[in-house]
Amino acid sequence: MTRIQKETKDMEALPLVVLLLIFAGAAAVIWVAGIQLSKQTDVLDDRLHLGSALGGLILLAIATNLPEIAITVSAAAANNIGVAVGNILGGIAIQTVVLVILDVFGTKGTEPLSYKAASLTLVIEAVTVVAVLGVVIAGSQMPGSLVAFHLTPAAVLIAVIWILGLILVQRSQKGLPWHQQGDAPGGQDQPKGHSKKKSTDQNRHISTGKSALIFTVAALATLGAGVVLERSGDAIAGHIGLSGVLFGATFLALATSLPEISTGLASVKQGDYKLAFSDIFGGNAFLPVLFLVAVLITGKPVLPQAQATDIYLTALAILLTLTYLLGLLFRPKKKRLGMGTDSLVVLVLYLVGVAGLFAVATMS
Repeated sequence: MTRIQKETKDMEALPLVVLLLIFAGAAAVIWVAGIQLSKQTDVLDDRLHLGSALGGLILLAIATNLPEIAITVSAAAANNIGVAVGNILGGIAIQTVVLVILDVFGTKGTEPLSYKAASLTLVIEAVTVVAVLGVVIAGSQMPGSLVAFHLTPAAVLIAVIWILGLILVQRSQKGLPWHQQGDAPGGQDQPKGHSKKKSTDQNRHISTGKSALIFTVAALATLGAGVVLERSGDAIAGHIGLSGVLFGATFLALATSLPEISTGLASVKQGDYKLAFSDIFGGNAFLPVLFLVAVLITGKPVLPQAQATDIYLTALAILLTLTYLLGLLFRPKKKRLGMGTDSLVVLVLYLVGVAGLFAVATMS
């Protein structure tokens, strides 16, 4: 028995109440550490100019998705592919629903989030999400024997599309051959990312070294809490008779989305609506890249092992993303039930989708 298997067995032996407390504690650590990660990432980005180059964008994407990385690595190392895949694909769906929360609780006045944020750059980011998810579906149909050097074609293609998407987004921010550089009239007045500058100014007294130290501690805390979340979550799923895939796609995905909720609310309250959208779409485009990490760790093709629930979640994530993409293009101006029409549609689709997910799980 390996060390990881022994730790998993020990965790499963604990009472359900204790497991729930451990899970809640790990989620709280991710919430607090995630806030610090976001703040110190902004400071380091400003001082080291990380975001001005492609490599910097990649590093920032990794830094902001550490909980998902920790869970994927932990699940893959324990050969628990179902939890890894469910967390990645379920995470995309539930992080898209975070935009509904931001629309309801973050926006001021009568105009919805997508009306204020609308820009062609965000459309490019949404298209990137749809593109990588399309490869996920295609990759699930590939033969399981198609692997070489711990790599599979689908996992590599997902990473390539993500990097190409970053390049296109980077170029679009320098200017697009459209009226008003692709920004919709009547949207936010200040440029995307202005709230980060305010955050950086508030932390101007913190030295670069101290910021790097806080970032490192927060990163380690997030990674450790992510592992605890995965192990305790898997044990909880076993106790309540819920499959690892369903738990990973719902409760576990929600727990790892807590930093996005916190930082997203901070962005929209400062009027940085584009940044809130961009953080969600950017994170969603990055998450499928973790399939490459899982393949490298296990040496096995992960996507061909995808269950019916995984493909279902992928389709749901595409549907939710396309709904917001249309919202960015058509810009609904009125709120319904406290949110934009696109957010309302996304919320209904997600609730119906989760009900359908349980139906798919019981039939497969």
